[in-house]
Amino acid sequence: MLSYQQIFESKEIMAYIERADETIRELGYTEHNLTHVGTVTRLVKYILESLDYSDRVVELGMIAAHMHDIGNMLNRADHAQTSAIMAFTLLRDMGAATDEITEICTAISNHDEATAIPVSPIAAALIIADKSDVRRSRVRNSLLVSFDIHDRVNYSVTDSSLTVDKVNRQITLSLSIDNKYCTVMEYFEIFLNRMNLCQKAARKLDLQFGLMINGQKMI
Repeated sequence: MLSYQQIFESKEIMAYIERADETIRELGYTEHNLTHVGTVTRLVKYILESLDYSDRVVELGMIAAHMHDIGNMLNRADHAQTSAIMAFTLLRDMGAATDEITEICTAISNHDEATAIPVSPIAAALIIADKSDVRRSRVRNSLLVSFDIHDRVNYSVTDSSLTVDKVNRQITLSLSIDNKYCTVMEYFEIFLNRMNLCQKAARKLDLQFGLMINGQKMI
Protein backbone atom coordinates (compact mmCIF):
# COMPACT_ATOMS: atom_id res chain seq x y z
CA MET A 1 0.00 0.00 0.00
CA LEU A 2 1.53 3.26 -1.15
CA SER A 3 2.06 5.74 1.68
CA TYR A 4 2.15 9.52 1.81
CA GLN A 5 5.67 9.27 3.23
CA GLN A 6 6.84 7.48 0.06
CA ILE A 7 5.35 10.25 -2.06
CA PHE A 8 6.87 12.95 0.13
CA GLU A 9 10.32 11.33 -0.02
CA SER A 10 10.25 10.78 -3.80
CA LYS A 11 13.08 12.79 -5.35
CA GLU A 12 11.37 12.57 -8.74
CA ILE A 13 8.14 14.10 -7.50
CA MET A 14 10.07 16.74 -5.58
CA ALA A 15 11.92 17.67 -8.78
CA TYR A 16 8.60 18.14 -10.58
CA ILE A 17 7.26 20.33 -7.76
CA GLU A 18 10.37 22.51 -7.87
CA ARG A 19 10.31 22.79 -11.66
CA ALA A 20 6.60 23.61 -11.62
CA ASP A 21 7.26 26.47 -9.22
CA GLU A 22 10.08 27.76 -11.42
CA THR A 23 7.71 27.79 -14.41
CA ILE A 24 5.06 29.61 -12.39
CA ARG A 25 7.66 32.15 -11.27
CA GLU A 26 8.56 32.91 -14.89
CA LEU A 27 4.88 33.45 -15.68
CA GLY A 28 4.61 35.98 -12.86
CA TYR A 29 2.34 33.98 -10.54
CA THR A 30 2.50 33.71 -6.76
CA GLU A 31 4.59 30.93 -5.25
CA HIS A 32 3.55 27.31 -5.73
CA ASN A 33 6.56 25.75 -4.05
CA LEU A 34 6.87 23.20 -1.26
CA THR A 35 5.47 25.74 1.23
CA HIS A 36 2.21 25.92 -0.74
CA VAL A 37 2.17 22.16 -1.22
CA GLY A 38 2.77 21.63 2.49
CA THR A 39 0.08 24.11 3.50
CA VAL A 40 -2.50 22.50 1.22
CA THR A 41 -1.54 19.02 2.44
CA ARG A 42 -1.89 20.08 6.07
CA LEU A 43 -5.29 21.65 5.45
CA VAL A 44 -6.61 18.62 3.52
CA LYS A 45 -5.50 16.40 6.41
CA TYR A 46 -7.18 18.73 8.92
CA ILE A 47 -10.48 18.89 7.00
CA LEU A 48 -10.82 15.15 6.45
CA GLU A 49 -9.69 14.21 9.96
CA SER A 50 -12.10 16.75 11.48
CA LEU A 51 -14.96 15.09 9.62
CA ASP A 52 -13.95 11.59 10.77
CA TYR A 53 -12.96 10.17 7.41
CA SER A 54 -10.89 6.99 7.59
CA ASP A 55 -7.14 7.12 7.98
CA ARG A 56 -6.74 5.81 4.43
CA VAL A 57 -9.00 8.47 2.91
CA VAL A 58 -7.00 11.09 4.82
CA GLU A 59 -3.74 9.68 3.45
CA LEU A 60 -5.06 9.60 -0.12
CA GLY A 61 -6.11 13.22 0.30
CA MET A 62 -2.61 14.12 1.45
CA ILE A 63 -1.08 12.37 -1.55
CA ALA A 64 -3.41 14.27 -3.89
CA ALA A 65 -2.50 17.54 -2.19
CA HIS A 66 1.23 16.88 -2.48
CA MET A 67 0.96 16.24 -6.23
CA HIS A 68 -1.84 18.62 -7.18
CA ASP A 69 0.27 21.27 -8.96
CA ILE A 70 3.05 19.26 -10.64
CA GLY A 71 1.47 19.91 -14.06
CA ASN A 72 2.50 23.55 -13.77
CA MET A 73 5.95 22.43 -14.93
CA LEU A 74 4.39 22.04 -18.39
CA ASN A 75 2.06 25.03 -18.49
CA ARG A 76 -0.32 26.92 -16.24
CA ALA A 77 -3.18 26.33 -18.68
CA ASP A 78 -5.08 23.13 -17.84
CA HIS A 79 -2.53 22.35 -15.13
CA ALA A 80 -5.07 20.42 -13.06
CA GLN A 81 -5.52 17.91 -15.86
CA THR A 82 -1.82 17.62 -16.68
CA SER A 83 -1.06 17.23 -12.97
CA ALA A 84 -3.55 14.36 -12.81
CA ILE A 85 -2.06 12.66 -15.88
CA MET A 86 1.44 12.97 -14.49
CA ALA A 87 0.27 11.67 -11.11
CA PHE A 88 -1.44 8.72 -12.79
CA THR A 89 1.81 7.56 -14.39
CA LEU A 90 3.89 8.16 -11.27
CA LEU A 91 1.45 6.38 -8.96
CA ARG A 92 1.07 3.42 -11.29
CA ASP A 93 4.85 3.07 -11.57
CA MET A 94 5.09 3.17 -7.77
CA GLY A 95 2.63 0.30 -7.47
CA ALA A 96 -0.45 2.12 -6.23
CA ALA A 97 -3.78 0.28 -6.37
CA THR A 98 -6.05 1.14 -9.30
CA ASP A 99 -8.95 2.29 -7.13
CA GLU A 100 -6.65 4.60 -5.15
CA ILE A 101 -5.08 6.04 -8.30
CA THR A 102 -8.61 6.81 -9.42
CA GLU A 103 -9.43 8.67 -6.21
CA ILE A 104 -6.22 10.69 -6.21
CA CYS A 105 -6.21 11.63 -9.89
CA THR A 106 -9.91 12.53 -9.92
CA ALA A 107 -9.34 14.93 -7.03
CA ILE A 108 -6.26 16.50 -8.62
CA SER A 109 -7.98 17.04 -11.97
CA ASN A 110 -10.86 18.86 -10.26
CA HIS A 111 -9.03 21.36 -8.04
CA ASP A 112 -8.71 24.39 -10.37
CA GLU A 113 -11.63 26.81 -10.45
CA ALA A 114 -11.69 26.96 -14.25
CA THR A 115 -12.91 23.36 -14.52
CA ALA A 116 -13.32 22.08 -10.96
CA ILE A 117 -16.22 20.00 -9.71
CA PRO A 118 -16.16 18.62 -6.13
CA VAL A 119 -16.81 15.05 -7.27
CA SER A 120 -15.59 13.36 -4.07
CA PRO A 121 -14.76 14.21 -0.45
CA ILE A 122 -11.04 14.25 -1.33
CA ALA A 123 -11.67 16.59 -4.27
CA ALA A 124 -13.80 18.85 -2.07
CA ALA A 125 -11.18 19.00 0.68
CA LEU A 126 -8.44 19.73 -1.89
CA ILE A 127 -10.46 22.56 -3.45
CA ILE A 128 -11.06 24.27 -0.11
CA ALA A 129 -7.49 23.77 1.10
CA ASP A 130 -5.96 25.10 -2.13
CA LYS A 131 -8.17 28.19 -2.25
CA SER A 132 -7.56 28.91 1.43
CA ASP A 133 -3.81 29.37 1.00
CA VAL A 134 -3.91 33.14 0.70
CA ARG A 135 -1.00 34.92 2.40
CA ARG A 136 1.50 37.73 2.04
CA SER A 137 4.49 35.39 1.72
CA ARG A 138 3.16 33.95 -1.56
CA VAL A 139 3.92 37.26 -3.32
CA ARG A 140 7.33 37.18 -5.04
CA ASN A 141 7.29 40.67 -6.50
CA SER A 142 9.38 42.85 -4.17
CA LEU A 143 8.37 46.14 -5.81
CA LEU A 144 5.13 47.45 -4.33
CA VAL A 145 4.75 50.01 -7.09
CA SER A 146 4.53 47.25 -9.70
CA PHE A 147 1.98 45.07 -7.86
CA ASP A 148 -0.96 43.89 -9.94
CA ILE A 149 -4.30 43.13 -8.27
CA HIS A 150 -3.31 39.51 -7.55
CA ASP A 151 -0.17 40.71 -5.77
CA ARG A 152 -2.12 43.29 -3.79
CA VAL A 153 -4.79 40.81 -2.71
CA ASN A 154 -2.30 38.22 -1.49
CA TYR A 155 0.04 40.80 0.04
CA SER A 156 -2.82 42.38 1.96
CA VAL A 157 -3.54 39.16 3.88
CA THR A 158 -1.63 39.38 7.14
CA ASP A 159 -3.25 36.35 8.77
CA SER A 160 -5.47 33.47 7.67
CA SER A 161 -6.99 30.41 9.29
CA LEU A 162 -9.38 27.65 8.34
CA THR A 163 -11.62 26.07 10.96
CA VAL A 164 -14.03 23.14 10.83
CA ASP A 165 -17.00 23.04 13.20
CA LYS A 166 -18.26 19.47 12.85
CA VAL A 167 -21.14 19.95 15.29
CA ASN A 168 -22.63 22.92 13.44
CA ARG A 169 -21.48 21.61 10.02
CA GLN A 170 -19.54 24.78 9.24
CA ILE A 171 -16.14 25.41 7.65
CA THR A 172 -14.85 28.98 7.87
CA LEU A 173 -11.95 30.80 6.24
CA SER A 174 -10.94 33.79 8.39
CA LEU A 175 -8.70 36.49 6.91
CA SER A 176 -7.10 39.63 8.27
CA ILE A 177 -6.64 42.14 5.44
CA ASP A 178 -4.54 45.29 5.48
CA ASN A 179 -6.75 47.75 3.59
CA LYS A 180 -3.69 49.81 2.69
CA TYR A 181 -2.92 47.28 -0.05
CA CYS A 182 -6.31 45.87 -1.00
CA THR A 183 -9.96 46.60 -0.36
CA VAL A 184 -12.51 43.94 0.47
CA MET A 185 -14.15 44.61 -2.90
CA GLU A 186 -10.88 43.90 -4.69
CA TYR A 187 -10.59 40.64 -2.80
CA PHE A 188 -13.99 39.59 -4.07
CA GLU A 189 -13.17 40.75 -7.60
CA ILE A 190 -10.35 38.20 -7.70
CA PHE A 191 -11.68 35.46 -5.47
CA LEU A 192 -15.46 35.42 -6.01
CA ASN A 193 -15.30 32.38 -8.31
CA ARG A 194 -13.03 30.62 -5.84
CA MET A 195 -15.34 31.31 -2.93
CA ASN A 196 -18.34 30.07 -4.92
CA LEU A 197 -16.39 26.89 -5.63
CA CYS A 198 -15.55 26.54 -1.94
CA GLN A 199 -19.26 26.75 -1.16
CA LYS A 200 -19.95 23.89 -3.57
CA ALA A 201 -17.08 21.87 -2.15
CA ALA A 202 -18.32 22.42 1.39
CA ARG A 203 -21.76 21.12 0.44
CA LYS A 204 -20.11 17.93 -0.85
CA LEU A 205 -18.77 17.51 2.68
CA ASP A 206 -22.20 18.32 4.17
CA LEU A 207 -20.89 21.65 5.44
CA GLN A 208 -21.63 25.33 4.99
CA PHE A 209 -18.72 27.49 3.85
CA GLY A 210 -18.16 30.79 5.61
CA LEU A 211 -15.79 33.69 4.95
CA MET A 212 -14.75 36.16 7.64
CA ILE A 213 -12.71 39.24 6.73
CA ASN A 214 -11.39 41.48 9.52
CA GLY A 215 -13.92 39.95 11.89
CA GLN A 216 -16.91 40.58 9.62
CA LYS A 217 -18.92 37.72 8.15
CA MET A 218 -18.90 38.08 4.35
CA ILE A 219 -20.42 34.71 3.38
